[in-house]
Amino acid sequence: MEKGESSKLSEEDVWAKLIPVDSHYSEIELRLKETVICSEVDNSSGKQDWCKITRSVDLVSAMMQNKSSKEILVDEKVVQDEHAAAIKCGSEISLGPSDEGFVKYRFEMMPTEESRRYIQVSLDIEYAKCCICLSIWHDVVTAAPCLHNFCNGCFSEWLRRSQERRSSVLCPQCRAVVQFVGRNHFLHNIEEDILLADPSLKRSSEDTKLLDSCASIKSPLVLNSRKGRRKRERSPSDAADSLEHLCPQCDTQFGGFRCNESTVHLQCQACGGMMPSRLNIGVQQHCLGCDRAFCAAYWHSLGVSGSNLHPLCIPETFKPIAERTITRIPSLAHEENHYEQNITERCIRQMGRSLQDVVADWILKLEKREIDRTRMPLNHAEMITSRTYTCSECYDKLVSFLLYWFRVTMTGLLLPSGEAQREDCWYGYACRTQHHNQEHAQKRNHVCRPTREYMTDSTSTRRD
Repeated sequence: MEKGESSKLSEEDVWAKLIPVDSHYSEIELRLKETVICSEVDNSSGKQDWCKITRSVDLVSAMMQNKSSKEILVDEKVVQDEHAAAIKCGSEISLGPSDEGFVKYRFEMMPTEESRRYIQVSLDIEYAKCCICLSIWHDVVTAAPCLHNFCNGCFSEWLRRSQERRSSVLCPQCRAVVQFVGRNHFLHNIEEDILLADPSLKRSSEDTKLLDSCASIKSPLVLNSRKGRRKRERSPSDAADSLEHLCPQCDTQFGGFRCNESTVHLQCQACGGMMPSRLNIGVQQHCLGCDRAFCAAYWHSLGVSGSNLHPLCIPETFKPIAERTITRIPSLAHEENHYEQNITERCIRQMGRSLQDVVADWILKLEKREIDRTRMPLNHAEMITSRTYTCSECYDKLVSFLLYWFRVTMTGLLLPSGEAQREDCWYGYACRTQHHNQEHAQKRNHVCRPTREYMTDSTSTRRD
């Protein structure tokens, strides 16, 4: 009978176990990436190597190499001396048939966050190519209902040409009528992983710049919506429920424009209403901070007001940064640290100014490019100006960003009494303790960058 034990155990986490089918024997824990299993043999006074188990790079399987002079059975298949076999969670390993007295072990992988993170999925590269340019997707978009995927720039050009020639947009791959198209963030991550795995598939910078210049799909687009609504019969109750999604310009001409059957529509992220997607008309339809569509500026420019049939956003929902006003510090400010928000509020009050005055000053500094925009939590950060249209949510993010700079550039003399003596937290704005430990939030200043020691040495310990 064989009794197994692992050699050279370390203090690292157990990543797998050999669990004996016979409960009289002990489990064998595998801690090292490569572990030699020894066994005690009845007809020998010493120990001999049984097998070597090596963890695979995919972190969800391993290789078992026979190190004994006898055959080893892996899932009833024979593995000869010095030969190897792949094993996975649930594989059974034995030095011989169990009915002849040999102990059988079951190989079990330990479920860890690391192993879950690195589970690999096989993907044929051909399925990750745009059928228009025949290259790996770039800023991938998905068409529905056929669910085929394309580069944003490629499909945007296809969409533009289709609208010029026909009443409906057909999928370039299967020729089905496209009713909806939008950016696919999940496949965008896969696109990046593919290019990391095989850099030879990357396009030239000139190609990507050309695609980006053609890309017009920023938020989900509804295509052929007017035609689709008229084809499908609805009950009175269904019709009532769908009225809020109608586009006013599908029925009435405004500003010399009326939708036709090929008009692409955007759905407003605030009110859920529809508006035609119109490029180069001098009216912003997307928030530059989040790329989502909002209808307030578009309908306001045409003098269209809302009704029970056509819900429209109020101008306050989507307007230029310079035309916005603010009376309260956003809840997002200072990483949602209420103690730091209170200090900022007291600083402003102590200076005899209003929050609006301070924000206006820092918007001007932003305009003059006196602020490092690296951490600005908005898309297209380099393009943001005082004339940029943003939604209310992105405006709050911008104000929070500006208030951070207001505080970090402030001298200690301008801080409220007692606050200037606080030492900076090593973790700075990235500190997680500030959210659940009020004493720590008050003791240390968190409106600061993480220190150089913390950024370069992940093993450093906190001072407090």
